[in-house]
Amino acid sequence: MDTSTNPMEIRPFHESDAVAVVTLWQQCGLTRPWNDPHKDIARKLEVQRELFLVGTVDETIVASVMAGYEGHRGWVNYLAVAPSLRGRGYGRQLMRHVEQLLLERCCPKVNIQVRATNADVIEFYRRIGYAQDEALSLGKRLIPDEPAA
Repeated sequence: MDTSTNPMEIRPFHESDAVAVVTLWQQCGLTRPWNDPHKDIARKLEVQRELFLVGTVDETIVASVMAGYEGHRGWVNYLAVAPSLRGRGYGRQLMRHVEQLLLERCCPKVNIQVRATNADVIEFYRRIGYAQDEALSLGKRLIPDEPAA
């Protein structure tokens, strides 16, 4: 597939995209044994499913982003671009698109959680205008996921 002349199209996630999206997340190192990505998808489809997007080139999924807005802050999760296609602006394009969708909902600020060891991703977000907040992220699992089979 020659993506140098073919733009990425952004569209809503469809249930039939699940295997391709989970594969993409695995290729990007986004999955963890304690989070079943299929359950994450099912949960997202119950809440603001219109903020779960994929990027395609020639109808092949090459990127994804999952966003949400709870009335105070917007959140972005699972931003992924196929490793072989990074550096082409696809991540930036998806982020601009999701930021616009959040702005349309009058969302005043977007938060992103990035693993502290992921220097490349931190630098990507800095380049597109994100900065580290003076806040500590805490979490508590309410529903344990069984490892994916």
